Amino acid sequence: MLSKPSPLNSCRFEGCTLTGALSVTTSIREGITVIHGPSGCAHHNFSLLHSTNLDHNRIAVPHIVSSGLLDSEIVFGGEEALERAIESAISQSPKSVFVLSTCITETIGDDVIAVCGKHWDVPVIPIPTAGFLGGSFQMGVNNALKTIAGLIGVYSNNGSVNIIGEKNLEYEVEENYTEIKRLLSLLDLQVNVRFIHNISTTDIEKIGRASLNILRDAELVSVGKQLFQQFGTPFIESFPTGFSGTITFLNQIAEIYGLQGQETITYEESLHESILDDFRDITGSSIAVDHSFMISPDYAFFHEVVKDLHIKIKPDGCLVPIPISPPIGTMGIKRMLHRWRRAIHAQM
Repeated sequence: MLSKPSPLNSCRFEGCTLTGALSVTTSIREGITVIHGPSGCAHHNFSLLHSTNLDHNRIAVPHIVSSGLLDSEIVFGGEEALERAIESAISQSPKSVFVLSTCITETIGDDVIAVCGKHWDVPVIPIPTAGFLGGSFQMGVNNALKTIAGLIGVYSNNGSVNIIGEKNLEYEVEENYTEIKRLLSLLDLQVNVRFIHNISTTDIEKIGRASLNILRDAELVSVGKQLFQQFGTPFIESFPTGFSGTITFLNQIAEIYGLQGQETITYEESLHESILDDFRDITGSSIAVDHSFMISPDYAFFHEVVKDLHIKIKPDGCLVPIPISPPIGTMGIKRMLHRWRRAIHAQM
């Protein structure tokens, strides 16, 4: 029997390891990614990334080159095909080349590291991305971030903040970043590097200058730990979700920087109240939701909003959209409430 799966019954980050790494490397301007494997691996991912860019109103073509392994190379080895692909990539004058392995090249035993280690005119960086032994999309993201960070030297910090591991394929990636940037500005802090989202190769070299790393979510803790070991930079495990989560987030940052944050907290609390006042027209409304995933701690924001607006949950209530990824910060809740209002008013 077919049924709609609950987010609790499936891994939030399942998917191809190669695609996860590509979501990172293709977000580096002046860089080219070589996919070492059959052309189908490159074609599938190119189509996915290109269509996602269009959905985000970004007219950008992913810089991808395939080694395009043929049957004979799968049998006898594809290292020469990889060399040709790297040469093709370098002929386009990139600042860096990233080489991602596929399941088939790992299976046949191509020495990707040795090929990348030859004397090339630009850095050629191998990233392990074969996921057939239990990898996932998130593993690809983490492997890419760790590998690239591992190439960077140490810098003295300048008091700024790095944003680590944004979900480049999610619809509200820019809105979420804008919210984090707004919250940091309340404490007079600036973003150093978005590691990695639409940055140049030169920007990557600045990562060691920040005094704090903010991870997109807890699945990136291993990346945060590596950066702490490498640069001594402390990290916060995730973007804030919900009203109370935002206050906790601001308090954490203020404590790390030794700031007096009470004025900022008071301002943000008044903003919360102002937003709730703006949505008093849906106070007491009845809504329907999928209860199967409301028990997750990630959805504490939902129960908080329902309580604040005295909303009732009933089987025959208005079906409102609940984001799979919890809304980020105060403005994320505001955007969600706008969607609820439209749905509730449409049913009246």
